[in-house]
Amino acid sequence: MIHIENLTKEYDLPTGKAGQIVAADRLNLTIPAGEIFGLVGPNGAGKTTTLKMICGLLVPTAGRVSVNHVDVEQRPEDAQKHIGYLSDFFSCYDDLKVWEYFDFFANAYRMEPARIPGRIDEIIRLMNLESKRDAFIAGLSRGMKQRLGIGRAILHDPPLLILDEPASGLDPKARLELKLLIKELNKAGKTIFITSHVLSDLEEICTSIGILEKGKLVRVGALEQILRGEAAAGAAAGAGGPAARRYRIQLAAPGFALVEWLRARAGVSEVTLDSGGPAASAQPMAAAATSANETGAQFNLAGGDAEVAALVRDLALAGAPICGVEEMVKSLEQLYFQLSTSEVM
Repeated sequence: MIHIENLTKEYDLPTGKAGQIVAADRLNLTIPAGEIFGLVGPNGAGKTTTLKMICGLLVPTAGRVSVNHVDVEQRPEDAQKHIGYLSDFFSCYDDLKVWEYFDFFANAYRMEPARIPGRIDEIIRLMNLESKRDAFIAGLSRGMKQRLGIGRAILHDPPLLILDEPASGLDPKARLELKLLIKELNKAGKTIFITSHVLSDLEEICTSIGILEKGKLVRVGALEQILRGEAAAGAAAGAGGPAARRYRIQLAAPGFALVEWLRARAGVSEVTLDSGGPAASAQPMAAAATSANETGAQFNLAGGDAEVAALVRDLALAGAPICGVEEMVKSLEQLYFQLSTSEVM
C-alpha cells in the first residue's frame, strides 16, 4: 500500500545561519495493505513531515513515495484519491451543521452528485453521529469533532487512512471509542497509518510499528515480532541461540524445588527466582534461594510453543502446582524508552 524509498526532507536554517535541518533522513519503508501501522517518536522527530510527504503535501528533497502503486510526487491528484488524511489540528467550520460539513467536503472531493446524499448518511452512521446530524459543529465535544474529521477523511472511500495524533486531547471514553473505530475501519478494508504519543493505545491496535528518532527509523517491523524479539535478544545470550525466549512460571504453593528442576532441564538457562506479581523483580539464585519457599521463577527456553508446552506438561507430571505461565515480552512503552534517546532535529 505504501512504499517509501530513500525519503529525505531538508530545511534551511533561519536566515543568517549556515546549514540545514534534516527532518527525514533516507527513510525506507513498505507497509502492506491491511496493516495498522503506528509511527512513534519524540516531538520534532520528523513524524508529521513524513506523513505530509506521504500525502503529497510536502515535496521531498530526495527519494520517492508511492501509494497503491501511484507515485505521489509525479501523480499527486491520482495518489490523493487513495488517501484520507486527518491532521493533528484541523478546521471544523463551526457555523455548519454536521451533514452540511460532509456535504461541503463531498463536493470539494468532486464526488458524483447522485452519490453524495447516500454517502453522507453512510458516514454519519459509521461515525455514530446520527443524533448530531443537524447539530452545529460549534456544539460538538472534542471526541465528536474527531469522529467528524475521520468521517470527512474517508468520505471519498480511500483505501488508506492517515491519522496524525488523533487521540490528542481526548478523554478516556473518547480514546476507547476511537480505538474501536480504527479497528472497525481496518476490518472494513482500510490500511491505517497513525502517529500517537499514547503508546499503550498503539500497542492495542497496531499490527506493525516504526520508531523515528531525529529523522531516522531506528526500529520497524511487525509489532509482535519486535516486542518478542527484544525480549528474546537478551535471552539468546544465555540460551545459546536466537530462538530463546524468557518465561515466568508461578506455583500455587511452596514446597516444590522449581528452580532446581528448571536448572536440570535441557534447553533451559538463566534461571532466576521470581516472587510473583507484576511488580516482582527476579533475583539471581544463591544457595538459599532454592529453599522450599520458592513459588515462582523466570528462565530462558530455547524453542517455541511446542517446547513450552512440553516443559509445562513435564513439570505438572513432576508434581508442581502450576498456577500461571507467561512469556516475558516487553511493552511498547518499555521498548520505546529502551531504544529512544528523545533526540530531535
